[in-house]
Amino acid sequence: MDDRSQFDALVKKIEHMKASGQIDLSTEEDLSIAVMNLVSLEEHFFFTAEKTQKPEYLDLMREVREVRKAMLARLIDKNAHEGETWCISKHLLATTMRLIEVGAKLNGDGDTIKAKETFDYAYRIYSLFWALRLKLIDVKGFKKVAAAEKPWTAQDIVDKLVDCCDE
Repeated sequence: MDDRSQFDALVKKIEHMKASGQIDLSTEEDLSIAVMNLVSLEEHFFFTAEKTQKPEYLDLMREVREVRKAMLARLIDKNAHEGETWCISKHLLATTMRLIEVGAKLNGDGDTIKAKETFDYAYRIYSLFWALRLKLIDVKGFKKVAAAEKPWTAQDIVDKLVDCCDE
């Protein structure tokens, strides 16, 4: 089975679990979108603090970060996670959000081909989050799927995660 077939099979497993009532993800899906937005807010408060040189934005960033950590903990049990799954989950959600935003900008600019490609990547990354969250794959499986298609490679992802996982 090639990598694309493995990914498609993974998405089908998630959809089947949802459709069969094995899991009700509607609240968790909403929560995952909220976590994406909280990560984005952390970034915006950081950049605003730097651009304005007003440290009070860092205080706001700290508050938002605490909420994000609490909400992510509802999705990923920090005490029961394996390896770096907590941090991987955070980055999968953050990446999904950014890719959606880039796709929306491309779409708004009329570049529908690049927008569609970018949205497809966002969906792929979001699906990896759910596969990890539902324990349909482990970190080794994640690395294999992530490496299956450019622009992502397992090395790219590991490099991004190495020093950012201690919250």
